[in-house]
Amino acid sequence: MSLPYDKRCPAFRAIDAIGDKWCLMILRDLMVDGPRRFQDFNHARTGMAPNILSGRLKRLETEGIIFKRLYSEHPPRYEYVLTEKGQALTPVLTALRDWGGAFTGKAGP
Repeated sequence: MSLPYDKRCPAFRAIDAIGDKWCLMILRDLMVDGPRRFQDFNHARTGMAPNILSGRLKRLETEGIIFKRLYSEHPPRYEYVLTEKGQALTPVLTALRDWGGAFTGKAGP
């Protein structure tokens, strides 16, 4: 018997917290490259508009998956870093990458 698609289902809660493909790509970049500044996320390569990036970063921060760390006080500038909760997603993204490589027929980073 399957669970309903709501907060009682752990898979639903996980997907709800992580968000969409853009959130997954942000997490991938943070896992591969480490802390990144807003401008470090390559808009041209991903096709993600700056307003989408900003919204997804805020979502991931609200969920406690990433946090904003001050790296310059004058002027104030921040970089995004994975929290422990975010780092715990590494095997999940690794499994998605491996599955994509094995079953989608396309190579990628």
